[in-house]
Amino acid sequence: MTGQQLDLREIPPPQRHPKIFDAFEDLESGEALSLINDHEPTPLYHQMSAEIDSFDADGYTVDRVGPNEFIATLPKK
Repeated sequence: MTGQQLDLREIPPPQRHPKIFDAFEDLESGEALSLINDHEPTPLYHQMSAEIDSFDADGYTVDRVGPNEFIATLPKK
């Protein structure tokens, strides 16, 4: 699965979701957006599940790779 990766750790919180939604919109079907974040993005998962039909919630994964580092994969249908 190909796609794009965003490191959100240096982006101010109010700017994160708009940046994520723009990047996700640019993906082709079957691609995924990988996010590097300083916390588990559970609110983002719920927002995308509720608002974005092309978000593949069943394929979503998140891995904790460090004390303040999470990698979430958001696949597009």
